[in-house]
Amino acid sequence: MYSVTVKSYAKVNLSLNISGVQGGYHAIDSVVASIDLCDAVRVRARRDERINVYMRGCGSERIPPERNHAVRAGEAFVAAFGSRGADIEIDKDIPVGAGLGGSSADAAGVLNALAKLYGVGDRAALKALADGLGSDTGYMLGGGFARLSGRGTRVQPLASPRRYDMLLFLPASPVSTAECYRRYDAAPDPLRADSARLASALQAGDFGGVAANVYNALQRPACELNAEVAAALEAAASFSPAAYAVTGSGSAVFALFESEELCRWAHSRWKGKMRARVVHTLVPGERRRVLPNPFALGQASGQDKTEE
Repeated sequence: MYSVTVKSYAKVNLSLNISGVQGGYHAIDSVVASIDLCDAVRVRARRDERINVYMRGCGSERIPPERNHAVRAGEAFVAAFGSRGADIEIDKDIPVGAGLGGSSADAAGVLNALAKLYGVGDRAALKALADGLGSDTGYMLGGGFARLSGRGTRVQPLASPRRYDMLLFLPASPVSTAECYRRYDAAPDPLRADSARLASALQAGDFGGVAANVYNALQRPACELNAEVAAALEAAASFSPAAYAVTGSGSAVFALFESEELCRWAHSRWKGKMRARVVHTLVPGERRRVLPNPFALGQASGQDKTEE
């Protein structure tokens, strides 16, 4: 095998609690989900051990190599498994600095692609390697629905019988994650999401239970750091979704709707300058039966469908 291409998906934080600091990292309790927004990662084998990364899209061309998680992931893989190197091309569609896990997705995509290229099947070793690269990189290796705890490296996979449709608002400017956490530490939010209840609702296909527990402890500091985040929240609220919130430390905001039709209705009526797009949750690489969406127009009740 000479080359491999994989898709690496973005995530949204349906809930995000912060419970303190452990070993210099913030301890979190977060329910996350992959969405159908992804970067394409293509790796080609080299004869030597060198890692070259070429990125296109979303301003990624300006990321210096020493700060590029994809470069670090490739070099860590070669060092850990004694493989040859690779030329890596990444076409980005996940915005940088949006709280959608873009850099972690790229690192996880590189690890997954190199594992396929060089026949590495030890998923536990890959997970350990990913955890050393970033707090949610280990989760990004597989994606899907999950509850993250600790510094984000403890991953409890969750099964959901239905998908969730969202309108994603994408401010043009990013939010600094480090500064966002510093702002939070200076004035912690006394409110908390019930992530356990949200996880149970996800697994039961209980849309109302999911919507009722959407929350992000970093939402206020993200708004303080970037006025576009507050504008995105206002835009989301204007369509009266079932729930809406910042994802990660921002700047992206998602609005959760009962159906794709409602998402597309809201998108068609959005006249602002901020970019918006319709997305839905998914489990990467999995074809599964999902419960019919009772809010979907024209869908017969009791009819199952299969999606990837």
